[in-house]
Amino acid sequence: MYQYVDRPLSTLDEGCRFLVWSMRAWVTAIGKRHCPAQMLAPAFAKWRMIGALQPFHRAMLLLNREALETFQFCPVGCDHVSEHEAILLELVSSLRDRGPAPTRTTLEMVVAEDAVGDMLATLGRIGSALAIAGIFPGETVALRDRRD
Repeated sequence: MYQYVDRPLSTLDEGCRFLVWSMRAWVTAIGKRHCPAQMLAPAFAKWRMIGALQPFHRAMLLLNREALETFQFCPVGCDHVSEHEAILLELVSSLRDRGPAPTRTTLEMVVAEDAVGDMLATLGRIGSALAIAGIFPGETVALRDRRD
């Protein structure tokens, strides 16, 4: 989490910037009483992430209903990563880097007990889609370019 919190967006890779923008856009859409999935779909399609739209929407709904504290997201135009945005970035990375057991332990401090398993599975689907699209947080541009 500390590798992301309060960092300027310009210093983060594409995957992190995509996720932060998605979180903020989702919250903005909800605030305006618009369907977030409909508003996010063009960007998810552009980034070859359309398969992650439903899991992302589900993750945000779970956080909205089941988080143990109220998550705070910055406005779309903000240049820095908030604490809660950093937590979500870390959870996605943690699942791949450390595996499900440590990530589950962290999730137990973030969402209600009944939502932990669902959130873990949902984060796994998001991470898989990010990897397939070549924008998993922390992946270098050079590595992505070699695959294209």
